[in-house]
Amino acid sequence: MPPPDGSSLQRGTVVRRSLTSGGAGRERTPTLSHPLVTLVGMIFQTRCAGCDRPGAPLCRTCRFALLGPPPSAPDGVLAAVPFRGRARDVVVGLKYRNRRAVARHLGGLVVNRLVSEGEHRRLDIVTWAPTAPRRRRERGFDQAEVIARTVARQLGVPCRRVLERSGDRSGSAQTGRARAERLRGPHFVARSGLAGRRVLVVDDVVTTGSTLGAAARALREQAAEPILAAVAATPSVAGSSSHAERSTSDGVVSPIAAAA
Repeated sequence: MPPPDGSSLQRGTVVRRSLTSGGAGRERTPTLSHPLVTLVGMIFQTRCAGCDRPGAPLCRTCRFALLGPPPSAPDGVLAAVPFRGRARDVVVGLKYRNRRAVARHLGGLVVNRLVSEGEHRRLDIVTWAPTAPRRRRERGFDQAEVIARTVARQLGVPCRRVLERSGDRSGSAQTGRARAERLRGPHFVARSGLAGRRVLVVDDVVTTGSTLGAAARALREQAAEPILAAVAATPSVAGSSSHAERSTSDGVVSPIAAAA
């Protein structure tokens, strides 16, 4: 039925009576079928970090793909999953595509790994080995810190930044560097007041273990007891007998480089 004034209404338009014009005017507002609403929905749509399908930050299929026996890792490091397949996609999504919503699930994998080894008991502090300042500026966050904070929340343990990089080596990626160079890793300094504390150091990926090992040495210099954990271990070097340590927050191939 046409409106009383004989004008026609465009389909998909909501009519609101204007309070300022005595009810005579009409205002058009976008509805769900409006192109602008559709465009905004596409831009802000949540997608799975593993398979990029619309929906949850991590879909049911990808969650199941992350289940399985833990991988071997450099001595002294507890890793939850091997850094390959869907697990690699999820971690890369966090690091390079800002899919921070998956940190909760990745943190849960680390917690499960700690519980399976009984290392979740008597923890005093959860921390992380900070990535290079340049890497943090590029990404806008430190992925190891994001995971460490969700691990701390799930364990009910305080999360503190207790490590600082010293003599930083520009934060260059480990991929493509000689193994001897990768094994040297960064150098960390731990803050004082940690004597007798059990400190859990969390990272995203462990490769050679050099970074987590450097973090452990810094903590031992302050008479703390380090516990080392990572979400994933790189299979090609996992289980090497090199001194205990981390991959790196900087040792993951970027999605662009991986596709090259």
